[in-house]
Parts: sequence; C-alpha cells; structure tokens
Amino acid sequence: MIKAVCFDFFNTLAYFYPLREVTYSEIAAELGIRVTPEAIADSLPQADAFWRNENLKSPIKEREQQDKFAVYSAYGQRILQGAGVKATPEQGLQMLAKAFAIGFVFKSYDDALPTLKAVREKSLVIGLISNIGQEIEDYCRDLGFAPFLDFKVTSWEIGYDKPRPEIFHAALERAGVKAGEAIFVGDQYEQDVLGARGVGMKAVLIDRRNRGKPYDCPVIHNLTRIIDYI
Repeated sequence: MIKAVCFDFFNTLAYFYPLREVTYSEIAAELGIRVTPEAIADSLPQADAFWRNENLKSPIKEREQQDKFAVYSAYGQRILQGAGVKATPEQGLQMLAKAFAIGFVFKSYDDALPTLKAVREKSLVIGLISNIGQEIEDYCRDLGFAPFLDFKVTSWEIGYDKPRPEIFHAALERAGVKAGEAIFVGDQYEQDVLGARGVGMKAVLIDRRNRGKPYDCPVIHNLTRIIDYI
C-alpha cells in the first residue's frame, strides 16, 4: 500500500523559461555553431551535474572572478560537447555570458499543482527529492508547491546527488514510511528510477518529451497519471 508520494522538481514539477535547450541552441548559432535543441536537452543533465558538484565544493557565485569564469566556461563547453560539438573555453564562456544576460526563471507545469492537490486529497505524505540547490524553499513557495509538501530533501543538504541512496534514505526517514510504501516520480531514468528502486521504492518515469524509448518501468507523459499508480 502506497503511503507516500515523492516528486522530483526540475522537469517534473517545474521547468526553466525560456527553455534552456532552445536558448542555448540559439546562442550557439550566434557563435557560428550548429546544434539542435534536442541534442542540447540530452547533454544538459551531465552539464548540470558538473555545476552542482562545483557548487558543493564551494558556492560558485562567491568565488574569485577567475575561478568563477573557469567554471562558467567549463559548463558551457560541457553543454556543447555533450551535444556532440567541439567547443573552445572562450565559446563556453560566451555561451554562459549570453545566457545570463537573457536570464532563466522557473515555471510550473500546468499539471503540477492539480497533481499535488489530487495526491493531497488521498491523505498521502508528499515529498520532494531534488538535486536542485539551497534555493528550493523559495522556488516552491513562489510556484505554489509549498502548501502541499510535507518535506523536501536536496542534494545540497545531504551532500550527494541522486541516484546515491543517501538522498532517498533521508526522504524515507522524513516520510516515516518503509521503502515499499513510497513511490517516486522523476524525469531521469538513471537518477530517478534506478536511484529510487535501488533503495526499494517504487518508481515512475515522466517522459514529457515522449521520446518513445523502451523502459523497464512505468512511464507517464502527464503528471496527473501518477494517481493511477498509488
């Protein structure tokens, strides 16, 4: 019997606007680099993991300018290289400079709040398990998620990214349930599905891009469908 439902945050409950993959593709074109938004979308998780790891070492925004710019450049390079495009350190830095000038904000998916409300009506524990950093409280408050969440567990707090078991064990402890009584929904197979199943939780993959890949787990394309599994 399911007693707790846990959600990923990024690309599950909320997304960056404007879409990063589109923005970075357009910026690359300005730099004379041709790369599709789809290729960039596939490269972003790995680049984001690099960014989080650097932030865990020491907050990037608080570093000396030279060190800060080195991280910016390496991140921009990883976005392009992960999409199959060679990039110089200068191009990587230009990517980030142009992206910062545009700015990104989080927006809630249309199905996020209705899903949280539907789960709350079933009197289940609701949690968040995310690799997003220490700003998660502000994001959840601004997007209207906070009243529905009983707890939040982040990699910034625990010191480990998904799919490491520590972050999932921490969530189960706060939920006060056994692993088999909890279900987790996220958009990354390796991080979310394998991470959750690795500690005994049930897992559902949300594939908003409808990539049509075969997976050995339940797959939904709209978040409201999670109700079918609880």
